Amino acid sequence: MPDSANTGDPVSLLQSLIRRPSVTPTEAGVFDVVEQSLAPLGFSCTRVRFEGDGSYPVDNLFATRGTGGRHLLFAGHTDVVPPGEGWRHDPFSATIEDGLIYGRGAADMKSGIAAFIAAVGRTGNSNGRISLAITNDEEADSINGTDKLLKWATAQGHAYDFAIVGEPSATARVGDSIKIGRRGSFSGRITVTGMQGHVAYPERAHNPLPVLAACVTALKAVPLDAGTAHFPPTNLEFTTIDVGNTAGNVIPGRGTARFNIRFNDTWTPETLDAWIRDRLAGVDAGGCEILFEPAGRPSRCFLSPPGGGLQVLIDTIEQATGTRPEQSTGGGTSDARFIADYCPVAEFGLPGPTMHKVDEHIRIADLEALTSLYAAFLDAYLG
Repeated sequence: MPDSANTGDPVSLLQSLIRRPSVTPTEAGVFDVVEQSLAPLGFSCTRVRFEGDGSYPVDNLFATRGTGGRHLLFAGHTDVVPPGEGWRHDPFSATIEDGLIYGRGAADMKSGIAAFIAAVGRTGNSNGRISLAITNDEEADSINGTDKLLKWATAQGHAYDFAIVGEPSATARVGDSIKIGRRGSFSGRITVTGMQGHVAYPERAHNPLPVLAACVTALKAVPLDAGTAHFPPTNLEFTTIDVGNTAGNVIPGRGTARFNIRFNDTWTPETLDAWIRDRLAGVDAGGCEILFEPAGRPSRCFLSPPGGGLQVLIDTIEQATGTRPEQSTGGGTSDARFIADYCPVAEFGLPGPTMHKVDEHIRIADLEALTSLYAAFLDAYLG
């Protein structure tokens, strides 16, 4: 019998998940654990592998149960970041000590998956439809993971009424905060090309560095906005300026600057692109060429609408804990950005202060609390 057979026990299930060293994109048998846990609960599981688009091949798992009523989607990822050095326990041993479970992925986010599966096992509620979209590509490229998995599932005829992503969302206590939206992310690169020359003869060269500095100033000189009802002001941050010039008597021929923008619902990637180009058009090129290029794939800002499954989730947490959860839009990006195109989505999971750190761990009491809240939500939402 597999060690994940007790589908109502989130602790043993989480230990089984942690013991599979599924560092992106290596699946390492972690989907075997997930499937062995879901099959006894009546789920039909399908593994789908995507590749291409400049990224590595990725294994994904889609599981579904039920045929009518509300359709709830749970999404999460089994991949983890590399463990690093200096752990007090083997990072893939899932050691329990003093009420804590240690291991890479304990907080981010194998705990969310374990708690949700255990909650389904505990409720005995067979109403409605439940699907799980689990990827092994969230921590890195996120190209052949949830985005493609949801497109594949939609082509199979699946549509959802509400979704929960089991990412860490709490601050100090389980249920004190959920994420109902996320800022978007847009990255870019500015390259200024001039003419290399000797510093003693500047008239024979075109120095790109003053122009590059002017480009940086142009993009930082004015705020993009003052924030909105649910989001803080958009911020543009330069992350590196590179020349590659090791000589003290040479005017370089080229310089580059990279930046990232975390933007609110005032903007889209398209409007940001236009704003950047307009700002750079006002810079005196001084005989140089200014080239702006978007870098990578942008993620859009989203905000889930009130009501529906979101309201049921908020009411369930408030009834169970006595406190209404904060509805946050803070933090970075997650796979919720892909799900938002299909249905309203909220991120609801454990506190995550140790995620990505050495000695990553969670409290067993928190895991039990999350499982109970998931179970209560399933009963309330599916009826």
